[in-house]
Amino acid sequence: MTTLLTLLSTLLWWVLYSSMFALFFALIAYVVLRWTERSSVVFNRVYLACLLWNLIGMLLIVGVAMAEGHVHPPYATLLASGLLRFALVLDMLIGTALLWRLTPRTDARRIRPGSACMAVAAIMAIGFGLATSLI
Repeated sequence: MTTLLTLLSTLLWWVLYSSMFALFFALIAYVVLRWTERSSVVFNRVYLACLLWNLIGMLLIVGVAMAEGHVHPPYATLLASGLLRFALVLDMLIGTALLWRLTPRTDARRIRPGSACMAVAAIMAIGFGLATSLI
């Protein structure tokens, strides 16, 4: 019973943290996409793409941390890992694909892949900047 409750609690926290980060990332992506597309985009679809991206990204990062054996601080050795770098590149590609496929403009056209790349790059740059200032 304890294992079931632990698993349920972990799933709830995973979704909760993913949705909080997705809102922050969606706000950044929305501004970048409006700027690069020179047109309005649908915010709830940007949020959906960012939510799915965060759910997958958290699984990737936690999976790499567990595979490397660095689930407790300090994380300096994890950040120097080649497997984590590969996972982050894969995470960025997944984020670009999700934003590109799921986000329409208000004129019912899909956003350009270059705009999705720019949004993901801005999100990652701001995220890394905040992460390095907090660590």
